[in-house]
Formats: sequence, C-alpha cells, structure tokens
Amino acid sequence: MKRAILLLPLLIFLGVAVFLYRGLFLNPAELPSALIDKPFPSFSLQSVVDAQKLISEADLKGKPALVNVWATWCVSCKAEHPVLNQLAEQGVLIHGINYKDDNAAAQKWLSEFHNPYQLDIRDEQGTLGLDLGVYGAPETFLIDKHGIIRHKFVGVIDERVWREQLAARYQELVDE
Repeated sequence: MKRAILLLPLLIFLGVAVFLYRGLFLNPAELPSALIDKPFPSFSLQSVVDAQKLISEADLKGKPALVNVWATWCVSCKAEHPVLNQLAEQGVLIHGINYKDDNAAAQKWLSEFHNPYQLDIRDEQGTLGLDLGVYGAPETFLIDKHGIIRHKFVGVIDERVWREQLAARYQELVDE
C-alpha cells in the first residue's frame, strides 16, 4: 500500500510530462475550428469605408474568397498587408473584417496602405469575430462560393504561406 502511495506522484508527473512533450510538436497556426465545413455565421454590419452600406453573410456568396481578420493595432497585420495587396492584384478575392478597431484609424490605414478587400466589414464590437472563434488578428478563413468555411489559417500570410498552404486550396475552390 505504501509503495502505491509513493508511486502516485511519479505517475502524475509522467502523465503531465507526456502531455507537455506532445505540445512541443503542435503547430500554433493550426488552431482547430468547429466552423470548418459550416456556413459563415450570420451577421449584418457596416462597411469600414461606407457607414451607409450594410454587409451580411449573403454578400460573401458567389465566389470563393479569403476572409481576412485584421486591425490597425495588429503589428503582424501590417507585415501581411503588402502580400494581400499583391494577391488582390493577381485576382484573388479577399474580404476583410476590421476587428475591434477604431473605424477612423481603419479608414486611414486602407487609404495609406491600399485596400485589397472587395468587402470591408466593420466589427468594432468583435461580435462577428466571436462568432468565428477568432483568437486575435490576423486570422484568415477560406470560404467557397456558397459561403461555407473550408479552411482557417492563424497568423501572417506571407508569400511562402500563400504558395505552400493556401494557393492550391483557393484554386481548388475556384475550379469547382
């Protein structure tokens, strides 16, 4: 009996050690999303550039697109933005969700750094981000022409990420 009591802390330690060791090999950019293969959440929000224009999930349907969650307070978003501009120039359809941000700052950003977004959704309160399970910015969702979420990428989309992880998935949806 005493031996079993002495082994209990060792067994607990080994269990925790195995759990932590496994975590060393996980990719933080691959956060699971319960929304994969589900419709984009319902919403009705203003446009960043035109407060009179309301945008809803229905506006996202028709063509496959990247839906990029960004903010002016996000340092990584600034690094990502030139790549998004290049992709938009190449014909990649991108919609933006300005997440928990000051709208005047967002308008200034899009004016200064160019606007790659076909639709620019204003999510000042973060309600759409919450519905999407957003952890922070930048995060990007790949949706099909029916508005179904097919993939989620967490982190900066640079040229390597686009080439190695997202381009083929996007093209596959375009070819459907």
